[in-house]
Amino acid sequence: MLYIIYQEDGPDSKALREVHKPAHFAYLEEHEDILVLGGAMLADDESRIGSVLILNVPDKETAERFSKNEPLRKAGTFASVKITRMRRGQWNPDAAPKTPEGN
Repeated sequence: MLYIIYQEDGPDSKALREVHKPAHFAYLEEHEDILVLGGAMLADDESRIGSVLILNVPDKETAERFSKNEPLRKAGTFASVKITRMRRGQWNPDAAPKTPEGN
């Protein structure tokens, strides 16, 4: 089942992100078998305002456990976190941007 984890940054997110970024990426790599897509949400000025992760896990409890143990969340980076089951629907990875910043 797919779950989307929608996380909006809190007031200290920039500083927390810098400190915990290596652990965050290590955690995502450790769980690459369930991570379908992940990336930062960007404001119009390209600054980070949160992140989205899409997981393929058996149930919501597994998605919540993943989220609670993710280093950026554990550090208090996010003001809010919402976890929702989603339907795959259309799937077209060829239409995805070729660069990490979406260009």
